[in-house]
Amino acid sequence: MHKLDYKSPIGVLEIVGSQEAVSSILFVDRDEIVNEVGDVTADAVVECFNQLDEYFKGKRHVFTFPYHFEGTEFQKTVWNALTTIPYAHTGSYKDIAVSINNEKAVRAVGTANGKNKLSIVIPCHRIIGADGKLTGYAGGLWRKEWLLEHERLFKKKLGEAVVINVQ
Repeated sequence: MHKLDYKSPIGVLEIVGSQEAVSSILFVDRDEIVNEVGDVTADAVVECFNQLDEYFKGKRHVFTFPYHFEGTEFQKTVWNALTTIPYAHTGSYKDIAVSINNEKAVRAVGTANGKNKLSIVIPCHRIIGADGKLTGYAGGLWRKEWLLEHERLFKKKLGEAVVINVQ
């Protein structure tokens, strides 16, 4: 496995993957860059780094680098459903449960959401409570709030409609 650190405005993200695909993008509890680009850094990991950089600069709204999920079939279904929430929009656990035809699985959707290892790319930060308030985020609620505001601002700069229901 290859590792590469991306220093975002809200902390260091550690990207982990192989030549073929990225398997993890998680915030780490350190300020310094430990894993830098080298001659042998996997192409998929470098492409993820570049696309995250574009995202944080407001130039990318959709990720296209190869990634793969490591989880149960239910978790993979939930994570795939999360990718349907557009940039600068939000949804709820119930919205995801309904979208996967399992309306009663709201709590299970929340649990799967919390096990997402592909931060930002699988946009669990776009999930808010049914009451419109921010709910848990593995990277911390302050990061979730920052990411939603970041998306809202760049979407607005492009003159596109924005729908964020955070109270």
